Amino acid sequence: MSLFLLFFSAAIVNNFVLSYFLGICPFVGVSKRVSSAVSMGMAVTFVMLITAVVTWLIYHLLLVPFEVEILEYVSFILVIASLVQLVEMFIRKVSKPLYDTLGIYLPLITTNCAILGLALFSVLRDYSFIESVVFGLGAGVGFTLALVIMAGIREELELAPVPKYFQGAGITMIVAGGLALAFMGFAGMI
Repeated sequence: MSLFLLFFSAAIVNNFVLSYFLGICPFVGVSKRVSSAVSMGMAVTFVMLITAVVTWLIYHLLLVPFEVEILEYVSFILVIASLVQLVEMFIRKVSKPLYDTLGIYLPLITTNCAILGLALFSVLRDYSFIESVVFGLGAGVGFTLALVIMAGIREELELAPVPKYFQGAGITMIVAGGLALAFMGFAGMI
């Protein structure tokens, strides 16, 4: 598979949020404003990219040679938690308003199943180092894309005459379902 197709597949065709339904918590929670969605998407993309690199190295240079592949879940979760702590400290230091905007969803990147799914998919699909990096970047870009599209729609819905019974979580779930259906139209392309 070419690297471009791998990237396109991870970002669009097999979007973690809209095809696999991984990472739904920040998708719904941080998608009220486009600015916060972009920031959260960039943070998740960074964590996904670094996770792809570090977990590939740990798996192929430590776990496989010592025949302790059974520790992959534990080691991957430790890597993800450490990376998220670093990102959280960096954002708090660089931009306190952004840190306050992301709120509880920033530390929740640690438990974001999309990031753990990325690490596990890379191992299960036996990607090379470069393929893992491209897959991580594509998955992060796809996550950001889904978040920004959802935030844009939710900002527009604030101005729309949404029926009383659909306001809030109801319309959010309807929009999320519509986006998932739209992205399913790409299924079978790759």
